Amino acid sequence: MSNEKQVDAARRGLLVATCAAGGVVGVSTAGALVSTFQPSERAKAAGAPVEVDISDVKPGEMKVVEWRGKPVWILRRTPEMMASLQKNDDKVADPHSDKFYQLSMPEYCKNETRSRKEHPEVLVVVGICSHLGCSPSSRFTEGPQANLPDDWHGGFLCPCHGSTFDLAARVFKNKPAPTNLDVPPYQFLADNKLIIGKDEKGEA
Repeated sequence: MSNEKQVDAARRGLLVATCAAGGVVGVSTAGALVSTFQPSERAKAAGAPVEVDISDVKPGEMKVVEWRGKPVWILRRTPEMMASLQKNDDKVADPHSDKFYQLSMPEYCKNETRSRKEHPEVLVVVGICSHLGCSPSSRFTEGPQANLPDDWHGGFLCPCHGSTFDLAARVFKNKPAPTNLDVPPYQFLADNKLIIGKDEKGEA
């Protein structure tokens, strides 16, 4: 083989090797670019519906889960808690939940209990005060207490500026919070299992 043919063969080999290497880099780069356009697991989890087992929530108890980075309260109300709601109808600012804070009120919860009819005792609300975004604390014990009225029937108290909410998370009149706590879209998958962030209309 002449020197010229040896050089040409060497050049061809170098060219093939270079193209192959370039191809690997190209595929690798494309893969990286594609992955940057896909939502991270954390991002998907932050906006995805959340399934919750409430079999461990006894009457009078509340469970807190996270949905979209916010606390969602799931309260299983006792018959006494349910009976107290009617006593507050004339004391709350928006008894029929006509106003909304950040989420539109689901039609199936536009009632006095603010819950689905198949399980009216279960309250599902976003635990964020509509005043300045603080998270209220539970005050389920009835009767006179610090920072609460003497005829208190149980509910929630926002520690930041004193807004109070009843056991349907409806805000009382003349408080800093302008609206009731939000009810997220949700539905029951079974008697003790629900999904937050999704209902018959689809995902929120």
